[in-house]
Amino acid sequence: MNNVVNNVSFLRTSREFPEELHQLTVELNKSYVDIANTVNNRIISLFPTTRPAITGENWYVFQNQRQQSFRQVYTFTTTTAISHGISNFTSIPYFSRMWGQYTDGTNWYGLIPANSNGVAGQISFYLTPTQIVFVGAGPPALTKGIIVLEWISNA
Repeated sequence: MNNVVNNVSFLRTSREFPEELHQLTVELNKSYVDIANTVNNRIISLFPTTRPAITGENWYVFQNQRQQSFRQVYTFTTTTAISHGISNFTSIPYFSRMWGQYTDGTNWYGLIPANSNGVAGQISFYLTPTQIVFVGAGPPALTKGIIVLEWISNA
C-alpha cells in the first residue's frame, strides 16, 4: 500500500554540516525541525490526577483533520461515585480509552467500562456527564485502585 497515513518518525543519527555560515544556518534549522517533529510525534507518557494532559496522539475521525486526545487518572478507595470534573463532557465526541485496576490488598483485578448493570464477581464502571459510577454484583472488596480516561478533543 502506498496510501498509508503514518510516516514513521525517524531521526537520522548523522548529518553533514557545511562550513559556509549561511548553508550551516539552513542545515541547523532543518535539523531542529526534524528533531522537534520526531519528538512531538510520540505518545506523551503523562498520567496526571489533577487535570487533563495532552496524550500526544493524533486522531483523524472528523473530515480528515487532526484532533488531539486528553488523559486523566482518577484514584479511588471505595466504589462511591467519583466526580470526574470534565466540564465539556457533553461536547466530547469520543472516549478513546477507559481502563483501570484495583486491589483487594492481596490480588489485583482489571477494571473495565460497562453499562449500568453489574456483572457478578466484577467491578466495572460507566460515565455520566458528572461522575464515574461503579457497578458490580458481589465483587471482591477493594482497598485502592485507579481509572484512566482518555478522550478526543472536539476541536
